[in-house]
Amino acid sequence: MSEPTDLRRSPLLDRRRFFADTGIGLGAIALTHLLGRQGLLAANVSGKETIRPVIPPGQPYAPRKPHFTGRAKNVLVIFCSGACSQLDTFDHKPELIRRHGQPMPGSDKLITFQGEQGALAKSPWEFKPRGKSGKMISDLVPHIGALADDLCFIHSMQGKTNTHGPGENFMSTCNALDGFPSLGAWVTYALGSEDQSLPAYVAIPDPRGKPQNSVNNWAPGFLPAAFQGTEFNATHPIRNLARPGSVPAGSDAATRRFLRELNERHAERFPGDTELAARIASYELAARMQLTIPEVADLSSEPAHILKLYGADEGGSKILETRAAFARNCILARRLVEKGVRFVQVFNGAYQTGGEGVSNWDGHKDLLNQYSQHGPVLDKPTAGLLIDLKQRGLLDDTLVVWCTEFGRMPTFQKGSQGRDHNPSGFTCWMAGAGVKKGFSHGATDEFGYKAVEDVTTVYDLHATILHLLGLDHERLTYYHNGLERRLTDVHGQVVKAVLS
Repeated sequence: MSEPTDLRRSPLLDRRRFFADTGIGLGAIALTHLLGRQGLLAANVSGKETIRPVIPPGQPYAPRKPHFTGRAKNVLVIFCSGACSQLDTFDHKPELIRRHGQPMPGSDKLITFQGEQGALAKSPWEFKPRGKSGKMISDLVPHIGALADDLCFIHSMQGKTNTHGPGENFMSTCNALDGFPSLGAWVTYALGSEDQSLPAYVAIPDPRGKPQNSVNNWAPGFLPAAFQGTEFNATHPIRNLARPGSVPAGSDAATRRFLRELNERHAERFPGDTELAARIASYELAARMQLTIPEVADLSSEPAHILKLYGADEGGSKILETRAAFARNCILARRLVEKGVRFVQVFNGAYQTGGEGVSNWDGHKDLLNQYSQHGPVLDKPTAGLLIDLKQRGLLDDTLVVWCTEFGRMPTFQKGSQGRDHNPSGFTCWMAGAGVKKGFSHGATDEFGYKAVEDVTTVYDLHATILHLLGLDHERLTYYHNGLERRLTDVHGQVVKAVLS
């Protein structure tokens, strides 16, 4: 029998070896950190070489090439804030109609965001077959329904949170927490813009106000500040851009030249300061916008038939006036895309304290009354936007994405006539560059509660959008806090089934 080892003499505890190994380990950590900062590490967790865009100092919006040739050059997102119900718009469920008023199987102990669930509830709106595809779409959105043959539906979306603020964050940034870059910020970081006289990224809030998480939906997060979306809409365009009448044009130009020289000297003193570079770039862009924004935001040149197509010429009631204001936002979005703005984000629905369901899609208490107001505001302007883009040939290289932060329950909440939050299964759709027409992908269960077929995550949706722009979501990265960050984190797959 061998003698027991004397732990005091064990080489594992040898002081000299301990300090030597510690020194080597710390050196390796430091080397890894330096190589990562310089982009010299060979691969990320996906096993692919990471690619960070080369951004000229002081020129954050310079156009940049994608990883490969994409089908889309621009993206236009229509975001329904408040969680638009898939069961009252685009996800037809005959079994929900047949079993209206009955308990949902297995839901006896189900507690969702606001509490206990009641019985299954069919939609108050009838679903009808639309277009040659025969897609069943609700009478709540008949104008959009008429374009069914141009739309590509994803009915198997799943989220990670059932709360509006984190839900908006997750749909816009792929992260439920604040402080992460929005999809539009990633796109403009990667590709810049073809037009240097307009913002590369524009966010257009609803005419009634901002979404619940406000600027987080178009924020740059840890990306350079220059990639934040520029916020304005047709009701409240950017103000105070024009040169004051008391300042001669020559004096104004000379002042701007002098300011540019000072800025360049200041930037040379602080190389690598992205906040400073972003501030200088934003001031220079603002100077150029003095000429471009008033022109692009002035809708008076739009012909009468275009205003009618969108519903921008109507009034006489609160709903029609709200619809006309949203319609003008949609026309503004088309004009921006037409000018080459890379990413445009249009919001339908706004958050107001104490105004649940009044100005957004959060239909908890009285779904029929609430959605009877929201449906007409969304429907005609959105359809008009798609028709207008198509007839101008802009859909050939523009990807339109309709989304919401999560879906709603197939039951009514106990004691109410509305639906609670549901991230387990909901619908998004796309149209335009690179996606199939008149196509449906994935499915929820027989009641529309949970995605069960070809389940699609928000990560997958964003990976697909980047792919259509010619960007590999696993290779597009930004170094932050010791990590090569990417939009989809370590998740996501391109939904190839929806690609044309």
